[in-house]
Amino acid sequence: MRTLALLWITLGLAACAATPTGPVTVQVLAINDFHGHLQPPPGGFRQPDPAQPGKSLSTPAGGIAHLATAVREAMAASPHSLFVAAGDLIGASPLISALAQDRPTVDLLSRIGLVASAVGNHEFDRGAAALLALQREAGFQWLAASTVDTRTGRTILPAYIVRRFDGIDVAFIGLTLAATPSIVAADGVAGLEFRDEAQTVNALVPELRAQGIEAIVLLIHEGGFPAQGPNDCPALSGPITQIVPKLDRAVDVVISGHTHRAYNCRIDDRLVTSADRYGTVLSKIRLTLDPRTRDITDAQADNVIVATERFAPAPRIAAAVAAYAEQVRPLAERPVGRLAAPLANETGSNGEMPAGRLIADAQLAATAAPAAGGAQIALMNPGGVRAALRPRADGMLTFGDLFAAQPFYNNLVTLTLSGAELQAVLERQWAGQPFPRVLQVSHGFSYRWDAAQPPGRRVVPDSLQLHGRTLRADEPLRITVNSFLAGGGDLFDAFKAGRDRRTGVMDIDALEAYVRNGAAPDDVPRLQRLN
Repeated sequence: MRTLALLWITLGLAACAATPTGPVTVQVLAINDFHGHLQPPPGGFRQPDPAQPGKSLSTPAGGIAHLATAVREAMAASPHSLFVAAGDLIGASPLISALAQDRPTVDLLSRIGLVASAVGNHEFDRGAAALLALQREAGFQWLAASTVDTRTGRTILPAYIVRRFDGIDVAFIGLTLAATPSIVAADGVAGLEFRDEAQTVNALVPELRAQGIEAIVLLIHEGGFPAQGPNDCPALSGPITQIVPKLDRAVDVVISGHTHRAYNCRIDDRLVTSADRYGTVLSKIRLTLDPRTRDITDAQADNVIVATERFAPAPRIAAAVAAYAEQVRPLAERPVGRLAAPLANETGSNGEMPAGRLIADAQLAATAAPAAGGAQIALMNPGGVRAALRPRADGMLTFGDLFAAQPFYNNLVTLTLSGAELQAVLERQWAGQPFPRVLQVSHGFSYRWDAAQPPGRRVVPDSLQLHGRTLRADEPLRITVNSFLAGGGDLFDAFKAGRDRRTGVMDIDALEAYVRNGAAPDDVPRLQRLN
C-alpha cells in the first residue's frame, strides 16, 4: 500500500544548511488523552503513595492555560523543540469543549503550538467525516498510518510528518490501536480498516530510509499499565509491551497513550513514554542525533507534572478558556438534583463502581415502562462512565456534573436476550479483553463470578437472579444498554443478537431525569450487586 504524500513541516531552516560537526539535541514535548479538558480536571494528577500502599497522592494539575506555560517554558530552554501528542485529544470531553464538537480544544491546542498527533479511538466518536472536518480547522496535523479507507486503499490522513533539525530529518509516525473498531460505535468507523500496529510501522521503514531518514519516533495510541509513579518503571504491563518488541529496530522512541497512565520506561532497549491524561503531565524527551549516521543515538525523558501552582496560566489562553466557559455556563450550571455523597467512577475488587450503578439504575428507570421498552435489567459499560459524580457543598449536582460522567450522548436501546444469552454476555467481560470490563448492573439484578476460574467460565452457574429469583436459561429478558453496547462495542458482540429492539431516550437525559426526580438513593455507594 502506498501512503499519502509526505507532509513536510519546517520552521524556515534552510535545506542547504551546513552539516553540524557535533551531536544535535532535539526536545520532543508530548501529551496524550487530553479529551477536551480545557480546565484543570477534578482530582488533578494522581500517583501511588509510596508511604501508604493502596493509597494515592493527588496534585492539582492540568488545564490548557497551565499546559501552555509548561510548553512555552520548555521550548524556550531548547532551540530545537517539537510539541506532539499520542491521540484522544478530543472525544469524551467536558461540556466546555463537547458542546461545540470539540472545536475549542482544536483551537487552543493549535494556539499553544501542537504540531502533530496520532489519531486515537475517541477521534472517531462522531465519525471519520467529523474528524476530517476538524482537521481542516486545526493548526496541527493528525496522523493515521494504520487507518485505511477500504474504498481507496489509502490512509484517511497522512501516515507521518518529517521535521528537519540542523539538516537531519526526523520522522514522526502516528497511528491508533488496531482494536479501535471494538471500542467505538460501529457507524463511526464504517468503511475503515485498522491495520496491525507493528506491521504498519515496519512497512513504512523502507520508505523512510529511501529518503535518507534514519531517526524515527512513533506516536501510538496504545499503552500500558505501570506499577509506580510517572518516572518509575519497575514493571509495565499491557498491549504496548507486546507491540514494541515487534517494531523494526529503526524505530528509536515510542510515545504512547490510551491507558491514561504516566510512565517513563525502556522496552526492548527503547524509550517508551506516556503522559497520563487531561494535560496533567508533559513528557519532555531529549533526543541526541548523530550528524554522521543521521540517527538517534540517545533518548532520555522526564515526565513533568503540570502542577497548577508551578505553572501559572498563560493569560491569553486563560482568557480564551474563560470565554468558552461563559458560552456553556447557563447549561453547565443548571441545577438538576441533590446527591448525599460523591459517587466514584473507580471500580472495586468485584468490578462495581458507585457512579456506574447509579447510571444503570437511571437507564432502567427510563425504559422500564411497557411503552418505553419494558426493561427488567440495565447494564452500563464502565468505560462510558468518564467522571465521578461530585455534588457541590450543598449537595447539588448540575447538568455539567452529569455530562462529565456521561459525555457520549448515546441512545438507550432495550432488547430481548434469554437467560443463557445474558450469561454469555457476562462472560465476555473477561474474554478477549486486555483488562476486565465489568458491566455495571441495575438494582434488582445480581450474580456471582469467580476470579479463580478461566475466562469464559467465571460466572457462577445458576447465580443470575432478578429480585431474588433465579433466572432460567430459556427465560426471555428485556435488557437496556446504550447504543454503543447494543452495536457490539467493547467486544460485547452478543448484544447484536438482541431481539425486539426499542430505541429510547439519550443516556444523559435518562440520568438527568433520574437525579431530578430525587430517585438517587443515599445507599448507592454501599449496595453490592456482584460478588
